[in-house]
Amino acid sequence: MTATCNGCRDGAAFDLPISMAFQPIVNVRTETVFAHEALVRGVGGEGAGAVLARVSEENRYAFDQNCRVKAIELAADLKLAEQGALLSINFLPNAVYEPRACIRLTLAAAMRTKFPAQNIMFEFTEAERLDTAHVLNILRVYRSMGFKTAIDDFGAGYAGLGLLSAFQPDLVKLDMDLIRGLDTSSVKQTIVRNTINMLRDLGITPICEGVESVGEYEALRGLGVDLMQGYLFAKPALAALPAPIWPGQETVLRRQGAITHGGAQTR
Repeated sequence: MTATCNGCRDGAAFDLPISMAFQPIVNVRTETVFAHEALVRGVGGEGAGAVLARVSEENRYAFDQNCRVKAIELAADLKLAEQGALLSINFLPNAVYEPRACIRLTLAAAMRTKFPAQNIMFEFTEAERLDTAHVLNILRVYRSMGFKTAIDDFGAGYAGLGLLSAFQPDLVKLDMDLIRGLDTSSVKQTIVRNTINMLRDLGITPICEGVESVGEYEALRGLGVDLMQGYLFAKPALAALPAPIWPGQETVLRRQGAITHGGAQTR
């Protein structure tokens, strides 16, 4: 263990019990589930905000580790991998001190639950200011170990194009603020179209999150996007894998009046 692993050796415990809600990332072309993203919740269904409010610099490492283990345990119980889908786990780069050391508990949980490690995808958000060299080291180590990697909320954070120029992850998730109202905004259409073209040129698969309306879905399909995530298909379900509903089904059209904008999908 290196001297930098203070979070593992000296960090505070994260004592609040947690669960996970799962939301599918769907392939709309094949009408299959590509992955399920694990989103932290309280055991009584309390939202992510209530849980994250208890995270501090001292217990960040323990929180990050607890989230990984709980996501894998639940995914194994729900037989997620047997459905051919990936498990998408959000991680906090600032909670990872040394990637190969900090991954041990994740690998142990996967082995114990018999969840295939190759079905794990790691997402990190660029919403907090990061040490780019540290993030690059984590991503490169995770890729060398066979995990898929993804940048979340692309277009809303700090790292952006600078990080992308140094490392090309398997997937990039476009921030939901770019997707919301896409069908009625020529400016957003221009930004999203060129971002998607850039990602494809780099060999990166785009995922568009925050899809809430048929209009947004149709605009993205017009841009050739296959992977999407949002309330249009399914809301997160606590300790369960919700079955997606595909646009064009009568049920979806009936649901449109209930789908709201303005941050409905905040974690």
